[in-house]
This record gives sequence, structure tokens and C-alpha cells, in this order.
Amino acid sequence: MTAGVDLGPKAQAIGSDEDVVRVRQLVRTVAVAVKLSLVDQTKLVTAASELARNTLIYGGGGNAEVTVVDDGRRRGVRIVFADSGPGIPDLDLALTDGYTTGGGLGLGLSGARRLCDEFDVQTVVGEGTRITVTKWSR
Repeated sequence: MTAGVDLGPKAQAIGSDEDVVRVRQLVRTVAVAVKLSLVDQTKLVTAASELARNTLIYGGGGNAEVTVVDDGRRRGVRIVFADSGPGIPDLDLALTDGYTTGGGLGLGLSGARRLCDEFDVQTVVGEGTRITVTKWSR
């Protein structure tokens, strides 16, 4: 426990805009507890917001699991976003700046990748997508 915050894994369903806000709040709380810098907190919360929104809009909803990680030298926050939606047919294209299927700026996946220290996407067309991001303390 750090500052009264339980640092065990926490899951948040994503099925509405309100849930996207809850993911943001959860990620911010854990990032503060792990003592990420304000800049890194902001980067992680921004990435989490984008990925939670993608989970809702493109994946039809799903969940986020937020976990504190420790590699022996530093601590960080890992978030796994998972959905059972249609998957991403062309991942390379989806990770290209400016590519969008929803009329936005096309910076969701590529922007989230730049904001995090680790970024992994597993997707199967017709089965869903699982995106794992990690931000480490400096």
C-alpha cells in the first residue's frame, strides 16, 4: 500500500463514455501512487484515454486492467485494454499517423504508442484486440 492506495490489479469495464472517464481517473490515481512525474502521469492518462475510447468505439466495449509493475530498478503502470470486437484488419495502417476510420485526427494508436514506454498490440480479425501499454518511473 502507498498513501492508502491499494496497488493491486484493478479492472474497469468500458461500455460507455462515463467508463472512459473512470479509466482516466483510475490510471491517474495509480500513476500518482507509483510516483510517476507529472509529465509522465499526463502522458499515460492521455494514452489511456485514447485507448479506452478506441475500445469503446471500435471494439464495441471491453475492459481495462491497470497493474503496478516493478522490474527491480523502477516501478511503473501497465494497462491492458481488451475487447471482443472486429479486430484491426491492417495493423500497420492503423498505426500510421493520420490514418482514421472515425473522422478523428488519426493519432489514437500511433499517439498512444509514442506516449508510452512499452506498447504491444495483439489483434485477430473477428475476435478482438488486446493492447498493452506500460509507463515506467524515471
